[in-house]
Amino acid sequence: MTDLDTRAAERWGALRRAAPALLGYTAVRALGLLVLALWSAARGRSAYTLLTARWDSLWYTGVAELGYGYEVRLPDGDVHSNLAFFPLLPWLERLGAAVGPLSYADAGFVVSLLASLAAAWGIFAVAEHVYDRRVGLCAVLLWAVLPVGVVQSMAYSESLFTALAAWSLYAVLTGRWVTAGALAALAGLTRPVGLAVTAAVWAAAVVAFARDRSRAGAEGAHGPPYAPSEGARRVLGMLLAPLGAAGYVLWVGHRTGDGPLGYLDVQAGWRNGFDGGAAFARFVAEKFTSFPAALAGAALVVGVALLVRLYVAGVRQRQPLALLVYSGIVVLLALCASSYFGSKPRLLLPAFPLLLPLARALARARTSRAAAVVCGVAVAAAVYGAFWLNGSGPP
Repeated sequence: MTDLDTRAAERWGALRRAAPALLGYTAVRALGLLVLALWSAARGRSAYTLLTARWDSLWYTGVAELGYGYEVRLPDGDVHSNLAFFPLLPWLERLGAAVGPLSYADAGFVVSLLASLAAAWGIFAVAEHVYDRRVGLCAVLLWAVLPVGVVQSMAYSESLFTALAAWSLYAVLTGRWVTAGALAALAGLTRPVGLAVTAAVWAAAVVAFARDRSRAGAEGAHGPPYAPSEGARRVLGMLLAPLGAAGYVLWVGHRTGDGPLGYLDVQAGWRNGFDGGAAFARFVAEKFTSFPAALAGAALVVGVALLVRLYVAGVRQRQPLALLVYSGIVVLLALCASSYFGSKPRLLLPAFPLLLPLARALARARTSRAAAVVCGVAVAAAVYGAFWLNGSGPP
């Protein structure tokens, strides 16, 4: 058997192991889309329009169709520039529209559907590698039934980013450093939080170098020979990882004439910035000044506490460093940014390692009980997703 045959057999085996998780994920998303279609029809609205032609979806298709340079000046002086939106999704939308009969919006929807499946497979691969196949299945299903899981089917960049991040992390865990760096670079072309993937690659690589040096020192001259090619691949992966995000940010700075920090000025026009969570804390505190808004405030406090608890559980369960660095930065950027507060739940979608402690607990339950829990939460998430998109929805 040739190396090519061996790799093909390994990939087929990996797909076979992931098949139950992917089928379960598809069933959950199909349920969500069905409920959304029925809910929207009852309100005289188009579910497909909600998924492909509202909010950020319009900005992405605008970049795909017209390129960068469009901006909206609001009466309060804010400037909303499409330079705030990273380019990989619009590039794929343009490619999809160029090679087939799809519109840019159609292409964005197809990209998101395919990317969500790739993300589910990547989450399974990471969880199976760290724990086992059953935990991988549970992790994918939990990601599918998140309350804002409907965003995974929208022409947004969350699914694409999560897919690239998950497979980059899997490449780190399996020692494929060049692949990890290349995928991290693509993730950096997808969303600003791509720096979380870069940081994960760098942290794991630095620890790997330190471990190699420690092992070499302990084994001395009688240890195994040093493999410089492994170190070279690791360095190459580290060099590749930040290129996507850095390249786009520097290009924006050059285009605006504001230098390396020009992208921050673009984000400021959207009232986006990093303030350490001060604005979010004030937003939550204001909820407690009236009733029933206080109930929403209490729910927000409980939600943040749950995030912290899940992260601490991951630390106690000794998740690999790459996962901890990645999820920690995603959560930090989501909670400590001064962006629109209603968008924070969807900004947390890529932080899938936070689900691994819950997936382990669910995997230990009896199959019948675990299935009942997942089905119940899937129905609730489908109803909430339909209600959410037909209401305020994601900004």
